[in-house]
Amino acid sequence: MYVSDWMTQKVYTLESHDFLSNAIAVMKEKGIKHLPIVKGSKVKGILSDRDIKEFSPSKATTLDIYELHYLLANTRIKDVMRPKVITTTPDTPVEEAAMIMLDNNIGCLPVLDNGCLCGIISDRDIYRAMVDITGVRHGGHRICVTIEDRPGSIREVADIVRRHNFHLQGILTSYEGVKEGFRKIVIRTTEMGNYRGLKEDLEDNYRDVQIRKG
Repeated sequence: MYVSDWMTQKVYTLESHDFLSNAIAVMKEKGIKHLPIVKGSKVKGILSDRDIKEFSPSKATTLDIYELHYLLANTRIKDVMRPKVITTTPDTPVEEAAMIMLDNNIGCLPVLDNGCLCGIISDRDIYRAMVDITGVRHGGHRICVTIEDRPGSIREVADIVRRHNFHLQGILTSYEGVKEGFRKIVIRTTEMGNYRGLKEDLEDNYRDVQIRKG
């Protein structure tokens, strides 16, 4: 799955000479947290609700409500936005986009196609992708097993699951929290099949077997 599968194609934007009060109004009306700042189809900056919150206290701690409104109404976006923008492309794998956002502690990535803005992918889009990829919305059993990190080890677990007439909905793996040479595997299945036989078969062959019934 790629960024193009999950990005929001309708992107609300403003320009750097627009007023900050206008950006606040757009964010509130559209229910969004990020605004790419553009010139034509080129991205020149990014403005987030966090940028606005960080700007407002530092500039307005001694102001009354009327002075605060005046400040926001007369502050240009260029004075608050972040000019250094991390972007991605439509053909970037969605998991790589998630890693970029995590590593850089940011909530969105403008999506550029040949240098032009064509979409935006946010943390909310990443959550949607994770829900879909894991199959959690479809219910079913969740099987977590620690296995050896070697060729064929995932297939062996999957074969056991299929042998007991369960259908696979999703497979995820992780190296977090296990010793070197092993990995965790999480398989989500449909609810049909021989649950007791599956549980016994897995526990006979693996340690740390956890099954959550759907």
